[in-house]
Amino acid sequence: MWYERPHDERIEIDVGGHNLVAYSFGTGDEVVLCLNGGPGLPCDYIRDSHSWLADHGYRVIAYDQLGCGESDFPDDMSLWTVPRYARELEIVRQSLGLGRVHLLGQSWGTFLAIEHSLDYPGGLKTLVLQNGAGDVPHLVTELERLRSALGPETLAMMLAHETDGTLDHPEYQAAITILNFRHVCRLKEWPAPVKRSLDHWNMVIYGAMQGPNEFTFTGNYSSWNRLEELHMIISPALVTCGFHDELTPVCSSKLHRALHSSTIKIFQNSSHMPFFEEPVAYAETLLRFLESNRG
Repeated sequence: MWYERPHDERIEIDVGGHNLVAYSFGTGDEVVLCLNGGPGLPCDYIRDSHSWLADHGYRVIAYDQLGCGESDFPDDMSLWTVPRYARELEIVRQSLGLGRVHLLGQSWGTFLAIEHSLDYPGGLKTLVLQNGAGDVPHLVTELERLRSALGPETLAMMLAHETDGTLDHPEYQAAITILNFRHVCRLKEWPAPVKRSLDHWNMVIYGAMQGPNEFTFTGNYSSWNRLEELHMIISPALVTCGFHDELTPVCSSKLHRALHSSTIKIFQNSSHMPFFEEPVAYAETLLRFLESNRG
């Protein structure tokens, strides 16, 4: 379903004296505001995998978060926190005059979407939480389960390298590569927008907030948990996940049960990117949800 298309508008936004770049597709009154994963990733992969919604009457907005892509790269470690990124998102929404939006977050973007929805509920029409979690400490236990599936010998090796700080060792990187192909994207060839985002990943932000890789949380949001507050979000919600997802179906099920009004869809042949791994089924699910909450 997805295909790359040129944006209709490139918009620059001032956020606390820093320049952010947003991309707009379509002219519809219904706005889908997309939040990418990472943190520290340019928005290419989430932007290009959802721009097709413009053909169905939606205006699609994605933006490079501060420190990513074409936005500014300030050298200030105090900027890399969940609450500051939530404030940044609200400035983007208000600066563009978007009103109430369909807020779509993927991976780290679900943390950001939840934080924003709880702190700024007036801007929310619906909430789409893709491949995410509301409780990072619980997510860490799920990641340990996925790591353990590599076998006790491999897990012991990984733990030893993490203790020694030798994460660049080839055998450790080989284990991470296996995990990535099992639980991040199961396609033999990763799509070009994914490669572009990964090639320009700001690992300073990622390391500060999450850690050294997708399966090791050591950053400043490693204790983030707003699961018990999710019932306060009364807007309709859609939760999606891949059966083989690194942010596992158990994480998505916990989101689904905690939200006031949600539906959930698990894509059986996907991991962390159903919009690339099962694009037709994914598009049908998302469009059905958006159309049922239009107007």
